[in-house]
Amino acid sequence: MSGDGARRAAGAEREEFVGFFPQVVRDLTGDGLGHPEVGDAVARLKEVLEYNAPGGKYNRGLTVLAAFRELAGPQQQDPESLRCALAVGWCIELAFFLVADDIMDQSLTRRGQLCWYKKEGIGLDAINDAFLLESSVYRMLKKYCGERPYYLHLLELFLQTAYQTELGQMLDLITAPVTQVDLNRFSEQRYKAIVKYKTAFYSFYLPVAAAMYMTGIDSKEEHDNAKAILLEMGEFFQIQDDYLDCFGDPALTGKVGTDIEDNKCSWLVVECLRRVTPDQRQILEENYGSKEPEKVAKVKELYETFVVLRVCATAFAATA
Repeated sequence: MSGDGARRAAGAEREEFVGFFPQVVRDLTGDGLGHPEVGDAVARLKEVLEYNAPGGKYNRGLTVLAAFRELAGPQQQDPESLRCALAVGWCIELAFFLVADDIMDQSLTRRGQLCWYKKEGIGLDAINDAFLLESSVYRMLKKYCGERPYYLHLLELFLQTAYQTELGQMLDLITAPVTQVDLNRFSEQRYKAIVKYKTAFYSFYLPVAAAMYMTGIDSKEEHDNAKAILLEMGEFFQIQDDYLDCFGDPALTGKVGTDIEDNKCSWLVVECLRRVTPDQRQILEENYGSKEPEKVAKVKELYETFVVLRVCATAFAATA
Protein backbone atom coordinates (compact mmCIF):
# COMPACT_ATOMS: atom_id res chain seq x y z
CA MET A 1 0.00 0.00 0.00
CA SER A 2 1.34 3.47 -0.90
CA GLY A 3 1.95 6.15 1.68
CA ASP A 4 -1.19 8.03 0.63
CA GLY A 5 -3.21 4.82 0.70
CA ALA A 6 -1.97 3.95 4.17
CA ARG A 7 -2.87 7.40 5.44
CA ARG A 8 -6.37 7.17 3.96
CA ALA A 9 -6.85 3.74 5.52
CA ALA A 10 -5.65 5.00 8.89
CA GLY A 11 -7.95 8.00 8.63
CA ALA A 12 -10.91 5.79 7.78
CA GLU A 13 -10.12 3.47 10.70
CA ARG A 14 -9.92 6.43 13.08
CA GLU A 15 -13.22 7.78 11.77
CA GLU A 16 -14.80 4.36 12.27
CA PHE A 17 -13.48 4.15 15.80
CA VAL A 18 -14.55 7.66 16.82
CA GLY A 19 -17.93 7.09 15.18
CA PHE A 20 -18.57 4.14 17.50
CA PHE A 21 -18.34 6.30 20.65
CA PRO A 22 -21.99 7.46 20.65
CA GLN A 23 -22.97 3.79 20.70
CA VAL A 24 -20.71 3.27 23.73
CA VAL A 25 -22.50 6.11 25.53
CA ARG A 26 -25.89 4.65 24.64
CA ASP A 27 -24.85 1.19 25.81
CA LEU A 28 -23.70 2.52 29.17
CA THR A 29 -26.43 5.06 29.89
CA GLY A 30 -29.46 4.38 27.68
CA ASP A 31 -31.36 2.14 30.08
CA GLY A 32 -30.70 4.25 33.14
CA LEU A 33 -31.26 7.85 32.10
CA GLY A 34 -34.96 7.76 32.83
CA HIS A 35 -34.72 5.57 35.92
CA PRO A 36 -36.67 7.12 38.83
CA GLU A 37 -33.97 6.27 41.39
CA VAL A 38 -30.59 6.49 39.63
CA GLY A 39 -31.42 8.60 36.57
CA ASP A 40 -29.50 11.61 37.88
CA ALA A 41 -26.41 9.48 38.58
CA VAL A 42 -26.56 7.94 35.11
CA ALA A 43 -26.87 11.42 33.60
CA ARG A 44 -23.68 12.30 35.47
CA LEU A 45 -21.99 9.19 34.01
CA LYS A 46 -23.00 10.35 30.53
CA GLU A 47 -21.40 13.73 31.20
CA VAL A 48 -18.24 12.07 32.54
CA LEU A 49 -17.98 9.84 29.48
CA GLU A 50 -18.50 12.64 26.99
CA TYR A 51 -15.97 14.92 28.67
CA ASN A 52 -13.16 12.47 29.40
CA ALA A 53 -13.16 9.68 26.82
CA PRO A 54 -13.00 11.57 23.48
CA GLY A 55 -10.33 14.01 22.41
CA GLY A 56 -7.14 12.00 22.76
CA LYS A 57 -4.96 10.40 20.10
CA TYR A 58 -6.86 7.10 20.51
CA ASN A 59 -3.60 5.17 20.15
CA ARG A 60 -4.66 2.41 22.54
CA GLY A 61 -8.09 1.87 21.06
CA LEU A 62 -6.93 2.09 17.45
CA THR A 63 -4.19 -0.42 18.24
CA VAL A 64 -6.83 -2.95 19.27
CA LEU A 65 -8.65 -2.45 15.98
CA ALA A 66 -5.51 -2.51 13.83
CA ALA A 67 -4.06 -5.55 15.58
CA PHE A 68 -7.37 -7.39 15.33
CA ARG A 69 -7.61 -6.77 11.59
CA GLU A 70 -3.99 -7.82 11.12
CA LEU A 71 -4.28 -11.03 13.14
CA ALA A 72 -7.81 -12.17 12.35
CA GLY A 73 -8.52 -14.57 9.55
CA PRO A 74 -11.18 -13.70 6.95
CA GLN A 75 -13.78 -15.79 8.79
CA GLN A 76 -13.16 -13.76 11.98
CA GLN A 77 -13.73 -10.34 10.39
CA ASP A 78 -17.51 -10.43 10.29
CA PRO A 79 -19.35 -7.22 11.32
CA GLU A 80 -20.18 -8.47 14.80
CA SER A 81 -16.58 -9.43 15.55
CA LEU A 82 -15.41 -6.02 14.35
CA ARG A 83 -17.95 -4.38 16.67
CA CYS A 84 -16.45 -6.40 19.52
CA ALA A 85 -13.00 -5.08 18.58
CA LEU A 86 -14.33 -1.51 18.53
CA ALA A 87 -15.93 -2.01 21.94
CA VAL A 88 -12.77 -3.48 23.47
CA GLY A 89 -10.78 -0.57 22.03
CA TRP A 90 -13.13 1.87 23.76
CA CYS A 91 -12.81 -0.11 27.01
CA ILE A 92 -9.15 0.93 27.02
CA GLU A 93 -9.98 4.52 26.07
CA LEU A 94 -12.48 5.19 28.88
CA ALA A 95 -9.72 7.03 30.75
CA PHE A 96 -10.50 6.12 34.36
CA PHE A 97 -6.78 5.92 35.16
CA LEU A 98 -6.22 9.35 33.64
CA VAL A 99 -9.02 10.98 35.63
CA ALA A 100 -7.54 9.61 38.87
CA ASP A 101 -3.95 10.36 37.84
CA ASP A 102 -4.78 14.02 37.19
CA ILE A 103 -6.13 14.34 40.73
CA MET A 104 -3.08 12.72 42.32
CA ASP A 105 -0.68 14.78 40.21
CA GLN A 106 -2.72 17.96 40.64
CA SER A 107 -2.57 18.42 36.87
CA LEU A 108 -4.24 21.37 35.20
CA THR A 109 -5.11 20.29 31.68
CA ARG A 110 -5.67 17.08 29.77
CA ARG A 111 -6.29 16.76 26.03
CA GLY A 112 -6.42 20.50 25.55
CA GLN A 113 -9.05 21.20 28.22
CA LEU A 114 -9.28 21.53 31.98
CA CYS A 115 -8.82 18.28 33.85
CA TRP A 116 -12.20 16.92 34.88
CA TYR A 117 -11.63 17.47 38.61
CA LYS A 118 -10.67 21.13 37.92
CA LYS A 119 -14.04 21.93 36.38
CA GLU A 120 -16.29 24.07 38.55
CA GLY A 121 -18.43 21.95 40.85
CA ILE A 122 -16.49 18.71 40.30
CA GLY A 123 -13.45 18.63 42.60
CA LEU A 124 -12.84 15.38 44.44
CA ASP A 125 -16.20 14.00 43.33
CA ALA A 126 -14.12 13.04 40.29
CA ILE A 127 -12.80 10.11 42.34
CA ASN A 128 -16.21 8.44 42.17
CA ASP A 129 -16.46 9.39 38.51
CA ALA A 130 -13.25 7.43 37.89
CA PHE A 131 -14.82 4.44 39.66
CA LEU A 132 -17.87 4.72 37.38
CA LEU A 133 -15.64 4.75 34.33
CA GLU A 134 -13.79 1.66 35.55
CA SER A 135 -17.01 -0.27 36.16
CA SER A 136 -18.14 0.76 32.69
CA VAL A 137 -15.21 -1.17 31.22
CA TYR A 138 -16.49 -4.46 32.60
CA ARG A 139 -20.08 -3.72 31.62
CA MET A 140 -18.91 -3.19 28.04
CA LEU A 141 -16.81 -6.34 28.03
CA LYS A 142 -19.77 -8.40 29.21
CA LYS A 143 -22.18 -6.84 26.72
CA TYR A 144 -20.00 -7.35 23.66
CA CYS A 145 -17.78 -10.30 24.58
CA GLY A 146 -19.72 -12.19 27.25
CA GLU A 147 -20.69 -15.02 24.90
CA ARG A 148 -17.30 -15.20 23.18
CA PRO A 149 -14.76 -17.97 23.95
CA TYR A 150 -12.13 -15.38 24.82
CA TYR A 151 -14.25 -13.51 27.40
CA LEU A 152 -12.47 -14.95 30.45
CA HIS A 153 -9.08 -14.21 28.91
CA LEU A 154 -10.10 -10.57 28.42
CA LEU A 155 -11.44 -10.25 31.96
CA GLU A 156 -8.22 -11.62 33.43
CA LEU A 157 -6.14 -9.42 31.11
CA PHE A 158 -7.98 -6.21 32.07
CA LEU A 159 -7.91 -7.05 35.80
CA GLN A 160 -4.22 -7.94 35.74
CA THR A 161 -3.35 -4.82 33.76
CA ALA A 162 -5.32 -2.65 36.20
CA TYR A 163 -3.36 -4.14 39.09
CA GLN A 164 -0.04 -3.62 37.30
CA THR A 165 -0.92 -0.03 36.46
CA GLU A 166 -1.93 0.68 40.06
CA LEU A 167 1.40 -0.75 41.25
CA GLY A 168 3.15 1.57 38.82
CA GLN A 169 1.16 4.54 40.06
CA MET A 170 2.09 3.67 43.64
CA LEU A 171 5.78 3.42 42.72
CA ASP A 172 5.47 6.84 41.11
CA LEU A 173 3.78 8.35 44.17
CA ILE A 174 6.15 6.94 46.81
CA THR A 175 9.25 7.71 44.75
CA ALA A 176 8.33 11.33 44.26
CA PRO A 177 6.08 12.66 47.03
CA VAL A 178 5.17 16.26 46.29
CA THR A 179 6.08 17.45 49.78
CA GLN A 180 9.44 15.67 50.09
CA VAL A 181 12.11 16.13 47.45
CA ASP A 182 14.84 13.48 47.70
CA LEU A 183 16.83 13.03 44.51
CA ASN A 184 18.50 9.97 45.98
CA ARG A 185 15.24 8.13 45.30
CA PHE A 186 15.67 8.62 41.57
CA SER A 187 17.52 5.91 39.68
CA GLU A 188 17.40 4.34 36.26
CA GLN A 189 16.17 1.08 37.79
CA ARG A 190 13.28 2.78 39.59
CA TYR A 191 12.42 4.83 36.52
CA LYS A 192 12.22 1.71 34.36
CA ALA A 193 10.00 -0.01 36.93
CA ILE A 194 7.58 2.94 37.07
CA VAL A 195 7.37 3.14 33.29
CA LYS A 196 6.91 -0.61 32.86
CA TYR A 197 4.07 -0.88 35.34
CA LYS A 198 2.38 2.51 35.02
CA THR A 199 2.55 2.97 31.25
CA ALA A 200 3.81 0.05 29.20
CA PHE A 201 1.47 -2.72 30.33
CA TYR A 202 -1.63 -0.54 29.96
CA SER A 203 -0.82 1.48 26.86
CA PHE A 204 1.17 -1.01 24.82
CA TYR A 205 0.73 -4.63 25.92
CA LEU A 206 -2.98 -4.50 26.78
CA PRO A 207 -4.29 -3.41 23.34
CA VAL A 208 -2.25 -5.98 21.41
CA ALA A 209 -2.81 -8.78 23.92
CA ALA A 210 -6.56 -8.14 23.76
CA ALA A 211 -6.52 -8.46 19.97
CA MET A 212 -4.42 -11.62 20.25
CA TYR A 213 -6.94 -13.26 22.56
CA MET A 214 -9.82 -12.15 20.35
CA THR A 215 -8.22 -13.90 17.37
CA GLY A 216 -7.46 -17.12 19.24
CA ILE A 217 -3.80 -16.46 20.01
CA ASP A 218 -3.62 -17.46 23.66
CA SER A 219 -0.39 -19.39 24.21
CA LYS A 220 1.94 -18.13 26.95
CA GLU A 221 4.94 -18.20 24.64
CA GLU A 222 3.33 -15.99 22.02
CA HIS A 223 2.13 -13.51 24.62
CA ASP A 224 5.51 -13.44 26.35
CA ASN A 225 7.23 -12.71 23.02
CA ALA A 226 4.80 -9.91 22.24
CA LYS A 227 5.09 -8.52 25.76
CA ALA A 228 8.90 -8.28 25.56
CA ILE A 229 8.68 -6.11 22.45
CA LEU A 230 5.72 -4.01 23.58
CA LEU A 231 7.19 -3.17 26.99
CA GLU A 232 10.31 -1.85 25.26
CA MET A 233 8.09 0.29 23.03
CA GLY A 234 6.35 1.59 26.16
CA GLU A 235 9.65 2.72 27.63
CA PHE A 236 10.60 4.60 24.46
CA PHE A 237 7.17 6.24 24.43
CA GLN A 238 7.51 7.41 28.05
CA ILE A 239 10.97 8.87 27.40
CA GLN A 240 9.48 10.92 24.60
CA ASP A 241 6.52 11.90 26.80
CA ASP A 242 8.88 13.06 29.55
CA TYR A 243 10.76 15.21 27.07
CA LEU A 244 7.54 16.73 25.76
CA ASP A 245 6.32 17.38 29.33
CA CYS A 246 9.28 19.70 29.78
CA PHE A 247 9.87 21.13 26.31
CA GLY A 248 6.68 20.43 24.34
CA ASP A 249 4.24 23.09 23.21
CA PRO A 250 1.00 22.74 25.25
CA ALA A 251 -0.94 23.87 22.18
CA LEU A 252 0.29 20.72 20.45
CA THR A 253 0.55 18.24 23.33
CA GLY A 254 -2.80 19.21 24.87
CA LYS A 255 -1.46 19.46 28.42
CA VAL A 256 0.73 21.69 30.56
CA GLY A 257 3.76 19.74 31.73
CA THR A 258 4.41 19.72 35.48
CA ASP A 259 6.97 16.95 36.01
CA ILE A 260 9.52 19.34 37.52
CA GLU A 261 6.98 21.01 39.80
CA ASP A 262 5.55 17.63 40.86
CA ASN A 263 8.95 16.19 41.78
CA LYS A 264 8.55 13.39 39.21
CA CYS A 265 11.11 10.69 38.60
CA SER A 266 11.28 11.55 34.91
CA TRP A 267 13.80 10.39 32.34
CA LEU A 268 15.25 13.88 32.07
CA VAL A 269 16.13 14.20 35.75
CA VAL A 270 17.41 10.61 35.97
CA GLU A 271 19.75 11.15 33.01
CA CYS A 272 20.79 14.51 34.40
CA LEU A 273 21.63 13.00 37.79
CA ARG A 274 23.84 10.41 36.11
CA ARG A 275 26.04 13.14 34.62
CA VAL A 276 25.96 16.20 36.89
CA THR A 277 28.90 17.76 38.65
CA PRO A 278 28.50 18.42 42.40
CA ASP A 279 27.67 22.07 41.67
CA GLN A 280 25.07 21.12 39.09
CA ARG A 281 23.52 18.61 41.45
CA GLN A 282 23.22 21.38 44.03
CA ILE A 283 21.18 23.40 41.53
CA LEU A 284 18.81 20.46 41.19
CA GLU A 285 18.61 19.98 44.96
CA GLU A 286 17.67 23.61 45.48
CA ASN A 287 15.15 23.93 42.67
CA TYR A 288 13.61 20.58 41.74
CA GLY A 289 10.08 19.91 42.96
CA SER A 290 9.22 23.58 43.40
CA LYS A 291 6.22 25.25 41.80
CA GLU A 292 7.98 28.62 41.70
CA PRO A 293 8.46 29.55 38.02
CA GLU A 294 11.97 30.86 38.65
CA LYS A 295 13.09 27.55 40.13
CA VAL A 296 11.44 25.55 37.36
CA ALA A 297 13.28 27.72 34.83
CA LYS A 298 16.62 26.95 36.52
CA VAL A 299 16.03 23.23 36.21
CA LYS A 300 15.08 23.60 32.55
CA GLU A 301 18.15 25.74 31.97
CA LEU A 302 20.30 23.01 33.46
CA TYR A 303 18.65 20.45 31.18
CA GLU A 304 19.20 22.70 28.17
CA THR A 305 22.83 23.48 28.86
CA PHE A 306 23.71 19.97 29.90
CA VAL A 307 24.02 16.84 27.77
CA VAL A 308 20.46 15.73 28.25
CA LEU A 309 19.15 17.30 25.05
CA ARG A 310 21.97 15.68 23.08
CA VAL A 311 21.17 12.36 24.74
CA CYS A 312 17.54 12.85 23.74
CA ALA A 313 18.50 13.52 20.15
CA THR A 314 20.65 10.40 20.09
CA ALA A 315 17.96 8.24 21.67
CA PHE A 316 15.23 9.46 19.31
CA ALA A 317 17.51 9.00 16.27
CA ALA A 318 18.24 5.44 17.36
CA THR A 319 14.52 4.63 17.64
CA ALA A 320 13.33 6.47 14.53
